[in-house]
Amino acid sequence: MHKKLFIPGPTEVAPDVLQKMATPMIGHRSKDASALQREISEKMRKVFHTTNPILLSTSSGSGLMEGSIRSLTAKRAVVFSVGAFGNRWFKMAEANNVSADKVESEWGKPTTPEMVDKALATGKYDVFTVTHNETSTGIMNPVEEIAEVRKKYPEVLWLVDSVSSMAGAKIEVDKLGIDVCITSTQKALALPPGMAICSVTPRALEHGKQVKHRGWYLDILEIYKYIETKDYQYSATPSLSHMFALNYQLDRILAEGLENRYARHKAMAEYTRAWAKNNFALYPEEKYASVTLTTITNTRNISVKALNDGLAKVGMQISNGYGDLKEKTFRIAHMGELTMTDVKEVIAAIEKILPTLG
Repeated sequence: MHKKLFIPGPTEVAPDVLQKMATPMIGHRSKDASALQREISEKMRKVFHTTNPILLSTSSGSGLMEGSIRSLTAKRAVVFSVGAFGNRWFKMAEANNVSADKVESEWGKPTTPEMVDKALATGKYDVFTVTHNETSTGIMNPVEEIAEVRKKYPEVLWLVDSVSSMAGAKIEVDKLGIDVCITSTQKALALPPGMAICSVTPRALEHGKQVKHRGWYLDILEIYKYIETKDYQYSATPSLSHMFALNYQLDRILAEGLENRYARHKAMAEYTRAWAKNNFALYPEEKYASVTLTTITNTRNISVKALNDGLAKVGMQISNGYGDLKEKTFRIAHMGELTMTDVKEVIAAIEKILPTLG
């Protein structure tokens, strides 16, 4: 039996979107492939609210996170972390011999504009990274406020991880002044995992020319060079199956209407948060709570595993806490294809199971 997924990814994929993954292959160096990739870029610009180039990578979002910090940091990067995935970005920098510092918030708290201002005022950095939406803690950082502070430091590149929020929350890339904004297919875009997408500014591409050892497969400049000079071709063989499905899913997303999609995610988040506060407690500071998933503090010390075992019997799955938060928290995702009907269904099921857990 398929379990309906209320986890931070992979998320539910519509049957007709899944079917597009089975589209017969075409030559990845063909004009048809160029046309497909050009169409995807044009539609993704609307989702990103940008006029900047769009790059695709046959990798998870982590691939473009690693590629961007490695290929664009000429001097030193500062990584702002609000949880496990911010910490991962710092580990990537260290693993690639990129000079970097980490500024870590207390888990459940955001990266504040004041923290960014303090770090960038030192003049030590040419790159800073922010996690827009952190799935371990359920924090959604105030990128609009950070954008205001960042205006004081126009020479510093801003890289944003929006892996678990793009297409679920409004992120106006150009208005905010984000240089690289990264997402991937298996979250709010509601596709199978396996492809990452980013927007990149021309100034970031120019800045990266200073970096000698950028790698190859995940080098942002190399990926861009191919789409620019080879008519939307890619340096390595891309996942055509994902591209067929992504192109189709983008039509569905744009047909729903981006503002409608954002409103749907916000409504699901507010319903889940209200339930969490009445029955447990919210883990993140509520002002900064995510709209694509809710991290709930396990104040009743229930067995989250037992809860999930009970949900499995009725065809649903939520997520345990991440890493050190396992069993201390649990998470209910509400992103992608899910609707308010789905959210009410899973919460009703949880309420039936809770009395059996002691």
